Amino acid sequence: MHKPTRPSLIRPSTRAFLAAARRTPGYSAFDWLHGYIYGRWIYTYIGIGTGGHPIAGPLKRLVLTAGRLRGSGRTQAEDAPRTAFADTYHGKVVTLEAARQLVSVGRDVELHDLEHVIPYALARDIVLRDPDHIVALECPCRASRPNPCLPLDVCLVVGEPFADFVIEHHAGRARRITPAEAADILRQEHDRGHVHHAFFKDAMLGRFYAICNCCSCCCGAMGAHRNGVPMLASSGYACHAAPDLCIGCGVCESSCPFGALALADGSMAVDRALCMGCGVCVDRCPQGALGLTRDPSASLPLELDRLLAPAPELIS
Repeated sequence: MHKPTRPSLIRPSTRAFLAAARRTPGYSAFDWLHGYIYGRWIYTYIGIGTGGHPIAGPLKRLVLTAGRLRGSGRTQAEDAPRTAFADTYHGKVVTLEAARQLVSVGRDVELHDLEHVIPYALARDIVLRDPDHIVALECPCRASRPNPCLPLDVCLVVGEPFADFVIEHHAGRARRITPAEAADILRQEHDRGHVHHAFFKDAMLGRFYAICNCCSCCCGAMGAHRNGVPMLASSGYACHAAPDLCIGCGVCESSCPFGALALADGSMAVDRALCMGCGVCVDRCPQGALGLTRDPSASLPLELDRLLAPAPELIS
């Protein structure tokens, strides 16, 4: 007599995530548990991080108290934890074209130890499995705000095991899309003046897993960056203004998500310390007076076509 198979309590995407974890060198059981919690309850996780969840305040006070108990002074209690957090969970600003490459590469990719591109101690690999498996997820940062920017479904989860995991655990807030649809979302968000960030996290197998299209008012990472937590790396470019074309209209100043532009003596001045090279301002300038140039003080751009090309392409 055939014995019926008992249904598994573990979802297929969870098993796939666990299998990928076992194949990832240096990835511990604790890392996997952290990644599972992050992915499974991402709205609570991000809501706490952005301060939008009811327990965010008490939890923040608990963390700061623990920091003070470990040592005295700003460096030990505040600066070190901030830097450590940024190393484990961070984003790389990418231009619209670089973001398009991430959703349209069309083949598996494996790039490790990209310290010249992703300047963090942890989580800097690009390992794309089934990169045409893309999910549009309602942005957890926007969802945690009382009056969020719209639309909500602008976070792009790219590749496996992440896309299946998000669909299975957040079916009501996520949908599968094609690479062409992903490219359309990127363009629409760029036109809204939002910034593309390629996000990396140690608990998400130590690698790239999503492109977030971020507004400065809702994005937790941009807010943390403004408050001294170095969560974001420059695109590798910086804005420059052509003084002979600039008429001092100020349109670009109000559009810069990082507050890096200001009128000075009737023309636009760029604060290179604040500029992240996102390119939002370039398309806003009615005179065509703004452009992006390679910033030699920043890490290299995250551009797959160059990263996958022969080595000389990386330094051009």
